[in-house]
Amino acid sequence: MTDAPSPSQMAATHAAAFTQSRPWRTGEFAELLTSPLSLVVGDERCFSLFRVIADEAELLTIATHPDHQRQGLARACLSRAEVELRLRGVTEVFLEVAADNAPAQSLYLSAGFAKCGLRREYYPRPGAQAVDALLMRKALR
Repeated sequence: MTDAPSPSQMAATHAAAFTQSRPWRTGEFAELLTSPLSLVVGDERCFSLFRVIADEAELLTIATHPDHQRQGLARACLSRAEVELRLRGVTEVFLEVAADNAPAQSLYLSAGFAKCGLRREYYPRPGAQAVDALLMRKALR
C-alpha cells in the first residue's frame, strides 16, 4: 500500500464497498482528516481510518473496493495501522462491526480482536430492521 487516499477516493471506495448502508461522503472524510487525532492507512483500493485519543484508538471505518477484495489488502492495512498506532503510544483498539457482516468479523477475529459488547439495532438498513453492532477490542501490548 502506498499513498494515503484523498477524501474523494475514500468516498468512492466506501460507496463501492458499503452497499447495505449509507456510505460516507467526501466532505465527511475531508472533515475527519483535518483532525490531528485521525490516522488513515492504505490507498484508494483499501484504507482504514482511525481516531486516536490518548492511548486508545477506534477504527472508524475500513473499506476495500470490491475490485480488490479477497487479496489480503484489508489484513495488510490493519497490520500497517497497528505499527503506526503503536508508534503513537496506543495500547488498545476498539471497533464496531455489523452483526450481519461475517467477512469483516472473520477479518477482525483473525487479526486478534475479541468481542466485548453489543449495541442493539445500531446500523440502519433501508427497508429492513436495523442490525446490531458487535463491539470488539484488541490490546496492542
